Amino acid sequence: MGRRSILVATGWVATAAIATLIGLGAIRLVGESLTGTPGGVRSEAEIERALAAPEPTPTTSTASAAPGTTGTASAAPGSAPSASSGARRGFATDGGTAVAECGVGGVRLVSWAPAQGYRVRDVDRGPDDDVEVTFQGAAREYELKVRCIGSEPVAVADD
Repeated sequence: MGRRSILVATGWVATAAIATLIGLGAIRLVGESLTGTPGGVRSEAEIERALAAPEPTPTTSTASAAPGTTGTASAAPGSAPSASSGARRGFATDGGTAVAECGVGGVRLVSWAPAQGYRVRDVDRGPDDDVEVTFQGAAREYELKVRCIGSEPVAVADD
């Protein structure tokens, strides 16, 4: 009976160890797909290169945009001008980012995206003499107003 108890205990320990390893492997696979950053974690240098890209890639963000407006996932500071319009430039506030360009009809917002914890409360995308986007947070609001000076979009202080 002593030998049988040892075999049962050894079998139980081996089974528990195998089940634990399988469970940890499954948790790792599921955990990465649920909580992992799409595309992996990016370094500060990779983020700066992505923000300096010539053209932002717009995607609709209905969760953060005000009704009837469009938000975008990226804004590129210092973006290159497009062939069909004037100069394009990115702007950033603590509440979010926006890209504006100057063209024949005046200035227009090309894209905008709220920062984490903020939402887009109001957008005047233009084209007009000036355009603006307001980012609303729980405790603070940021209004970004842009005009063309020459053919360059420039952020201006509230009148």
